[in-house]
Amino acid sequence: MVERTAVIAALDAVIDPVSGQGLVAAGLVQGLVVAEDRAGFALEVDRRQAAAYAPVRDAAEAALKAIPGMARVSVILTAEAASAPAPRTAGLSKAAVDQGRPKAPVPTDRPAHVRRVLAVASGKGGVGKSTVAVNLAVALSRRGLSVGVLDADVYGPSLPTMLGVSGQPAYEDGAIIPHQAHGLKAMSVGLLTKMDDAMIWRGPMASQAITQMLSQTRWGTAEAPLDVLVIDLPPGTGDVQLTLIQKTPLDGAVIVSTPQEVALADARRAHTLFQKVGVPTLGLIENMSGDVFGRGGGEAEAARLSVPFLGDLPLDAGLREAGDAGRPLAAANPSGDVAKRFDAIAAATASALDL
Repeated sequence: MVERTAVIAALDAVIDPVSGQGLVAAGLVQGLVVAEDRAGFALEVDRRQAAAYAPVRDAAEAALKAIPGMARVSVILTAEAASAPAPRTAGLSKAAVDQGRPKAPVPTDRPAHVRRVLAVASGKGGVGKSTVAVNLAVALSRRGLSVGVLDADVYGPSLPTMLGVSGQPAYEDGAIIPHQAHGLKAMSVGLLTKMDDAMIWRGPMASQAITQMLSQTRWGTAEAPLDVLVIDLPPGTGDVQLTLIQKTPLDGAVIVSTPQEVALADARRAHTLFQKVGVPTLGLIENMSGDVFGRGGGEAEAARLSVPFLGDLPLDAGLREAGDAGRPLAAANPSGDVAKRFDAIAAATASALDL
C-alpha cells in the first residue's frame, strides 16, 4: 500500500522552477489521488509557462514511480490562464474574491494539423453514444480518411475497451503520441489510469484534462494532417461539454439518441446547446432501434429540429459483443448490415464536413 505521505514527500522533492519550493508546497498539485499502488494528480501552471513545465511533469512522474510499491502513475499538465492577483478582502471567501477578477479570453485554437473536428454528442447517458462514435470513426477511416478519436468522457472512459488499447501513451518533444488501432489514432484519459480508478475531479479540472489531450496530442503533422478528429463528448450539457465546445472550433456535431421520448427530450437540449454556441448540427442518429425502445422517433425528431436524419442502427448483440472485445463491428464485420449502415452515416457526415 502506497502511503499518501510518501507521495507528498516525493512531490515536494521536485522543485518548482518559479517559486523554488516543492510542487505541493508551491500549490501546483491539484486533485491528488492516492490508492493502493497508484497515484495521480494535475500539475496546474500558468498557460504561458506550460511548455517549460513539461520536464517538471516528467520529473514528478519519475519521482512517484520510484516509490516502492508504486505500479501506476498519472500526471496531467494543465494550463490556467494568468489573471491579475486580487487582494484578499476580510470576510470574503477566496471564491467570492475570484468572482471579481477579470476573466481571461477563451482561446479557440484548432488542434494542430487537424482539418476537421466532429463532436458526437447525446443529451443523456446510456444511448450508445460511445459505440456510435467509435464505429463512425472506423467507417470514416474506411473511406480513406485519416481519422483520430478522442474520448472526452473523463468520468467514464470507454474507448480503451472498445478499441482494445491499453498503456500510457508516449511523449515526444512535449507532445502526447496517440495509440493506433483499427486505422484510428486514439487518446483517452482511460489510458492514463486503471480501469477501476475513479476520477474524482471537479468540472474545471476535467475540462483542463480534456483540453490537454485535445491540444497536446500529436494528431497529425504538416506533411500528413489528420482529416477529421472525432470527439466522443461526455453525456449531458454541463460544464465540461460547454468548456470543450467553447475552446475548440467544432466543424459540426452529430447527436445520438434512442427512439423513445425520454431520450429525445435530452437530444433536443443537446441541439439547443450547439445552436447557442454556433456549432452546426450535422444530423441525428437513432440508435438501438427495434422492439425494445421502439423505432421512428429519431427520424421524427430530426424533422422537428430541421436537421438531417443520418440513419438508424438496430439494437444488435453483435455491436455490443464487438465493442466488449475491442474490435468495433464496423471493422470486425465490414460487410455486415450494421457496418453498411455506419458506412452510409459516414458518407453523409463526410459530405457535410466537405471531406
